[in-house]
Amino acid sequence: MSRELLKAIEFIQKEKNLSAEVLFRALEESLVSAYKKNFESYENVKVRMNRETGDIHVYSVKEVAAEVEDSLTHISLEDARMISHELEIGDIVDIEITPKKFGRIAAQTAKQQVIQKIREAERDALYESLVTKTDELITGKVQRLDRRNVIVDLGKIEAVLMPSEQSSNDRYDIGERYKFYVAEVKKTTKSPVVLLSRSNPNLVKRLFELEVPELTEGVVEIKGISREPGSRTKISVHSYEENVDPVGACVGQKGNRVQAVVDELRGEKIDIIPWSPDPAELIASSLSPANVVRVVINESVRSARVIVPDFQLSLAIGKEGQNARLAARLTGWKIDIKSESQRREELEKELLFGGDVKVDDKTDKGSASEDKSIFITGPEKKEELFTNINEDED
Repeated sequence: MSRELLKAIEFIQKEKNLSAEVLFRALEESLVSAYKKNFESYENVKVRMNRETGDIHVYSVKEVAAEVEDSLTHISLEDARMISHELEIGDIVDIEITPKKFGRIAAQTAKQQVIQKIREAERDALYESLVTKTDELITGKVQRLDRRNVIVDLGKIEAVLMPSEQSSNDRYDIGERYKFYVAEVKKTTKSPVVLLSRSNPNLVKRLFELEVPELTEGVVEIKGISREPGSRTKISVHSYEENVDPVGACVGQKGNRVQAVVDELRGEKIDIIPWSPDPAELIASSLSPANVVRVVINESVRSARVIVPDFQLSLAIGKEGQNARLAARLTGWKIDIKSESQRREELEKELLFGGDVKVDDKTDKGSASEDKSIFITGPEKKEELFTNINEDED
């Protein structure tokens, strides 16, 4: 029996890639239940299995007491001294109570429990190996479609790509391989549940890290990402070395680096802009590919008024306001966009109601001109008429 148990443990250890000690402990725990069930014992018992010989021993665990109130849990000092002269009151003593032929009984009774413990240990090992991949990329193959969910084969386990995490650019054909972002790994009573994403902004970040060594080396950092999956993404990048162009590093020679990311995202457009600690410069860059004439910021409410050439107003706003929405998310600022002619009309209307014209000392941001930012103030000032792009539906 002992030899058979050791062989079984060795086989399972190799086949399931589990720790031998985990298996030994699982077996010992199950044998405790087997003993109590077969011998109707209410004692506090433990089972120890010799790791080298496979021999099994059952012990009753008792506390040395001056007065024995419960013989199942206590032993008198006199009886304890018969086991060891060094024992004192309060010590814990293990008394062997291994029944004859317990090995055969244990093998029959504990079989299912041992199998269950092994399955639990296997699930725990799988969970531990997967949970370390959270917030990372993983490659998987589309296995099947379950209603609107996409079931992905990761090799050891199947993962789930829910509808809310899918990109409109992906077709998810059976057998097609994708790179996925591991959003979460849940531990359950059955197999771990791995939740994947193709829409998370961090998917773009991890894809760039695969293509741009400067990112993994810490020379270049992605400071911000805003994304509308399947359509467009904006990222801001910063370099910690003066001789390294962060945008150029991410774009790559002849655009090969950014193109690799675009290909993985099935054609999603990507705008890469240089990050700046100056919010006005950052906001002007974030509206790329539109050119900005003037940026006037209000730091107290984190809002910005952006003036663009008339012919670039639609480009700055983007289709259905997308470009402006992404810029607002990327920068964290509320952005209001006006064309130069619209702004002039506003100023003319304001002047009709009187008011003071004040010229700000701050030079325009995002403009090559030396014009000053103009603010209109006055007690009878009417509410300004402008399109609040940031309030468009996300």
